[in-house]
Amino acid sequence: MTEDPFVVHRNLLFTVAYEMLGSAADAEDVLQESWLRWAGADRSQVREPRAYLVRIVTRQALNRLRTLSRSREDYVGEWLPEPLLTSPDVADDVELAESVSIAMLTVLETLGPAERAVFVLREVFDMPYGEIAEAVGKSAATVRQIARRAREHVAARQPRVQVTRTEQQAVVARFLNALRTGRLQELMEVMAPDVVMITDGGGVVAAARVPIHGADVVAKLLARAHQVVTGFEPTSVWLNGAPAGRIEIDGEATAISLVVADGRVTRIYVMRNPEKLTRLHEPAELAR
Repeated sequence: MTEDPFVVHRNLLFTVAYEMLGSAADAEDVLQESWLRWAGADRSQVREPRAYLVRIVTRQALNRLRTLSRSREDYVGEWLPEPLLTSPDVADDVELAESVSIAMLTVLETLGPAERAVFVLREVFDMPYGEIAEAVGKSAATVRQIARRAREHVAARQPRVQVTRTEQQAVVARFLNALRTGRLQELMEVMAPDVVMITDGGGVVAAARVPIHGADVVAKLLARAHQVVTGFEPTSVWLNGAPAGRIEIDGEATAISLVVADGRVTRIYVMRNPEKLTRLHEPAELAR
């Protein structure tokens, strides 16, 4: 018996939806809606199931994204993507790991829904412009223009990450060790002077509501957290295809994603909203 194409391509479809939405929970909802449409489709008219399924998922994700865009405008504090526990193997596909990184998903959040869909489908999944045009309901010529604008937008905002996997792991390990000891000098040394820390508590748990700039300020805040939180013990994990950290604070998980450049941490993303930390127990299956 031939396996259903939806099952065969499910990891790909989840990855498309997740990259468009920045939320695993919303991506799963989109897959459920897409499955219902696939189940009711006339399969005899479907020549390329993979492309057909990507179109369905893209359209459902676009609908969801337009709704989410309004609700995220009212979000309390900084909005960060929902982190995914991943296996180290995801990092073997450099382009996939970069596309699902917290840093990239945060930049994608600054695109409009159509721009985000076009960027993801073209730059990450290398879909032909004609197929993207069908998925987003625009002409191929328009899609080319949107893709160019989206590339320029992302390039201007994307953190420059030109480090090897080994260097990334080494710097993250140094940072987590400095966090573990709470020593101010060690924290200062592992961070770039102009480091930026962004925290997301969603108004549910304590978190800074604006980005925090500068190694001196960030180091003092982290050292203070080490002093006041009982059992402050960072552990190493892989999140969104990169080495990262996890801390239990008052029984609640906190995920930490880092951007590294020139041997130091340049960006720190701290995700504390408990609604976004439900996928840290089993690695997500991502695919291109």
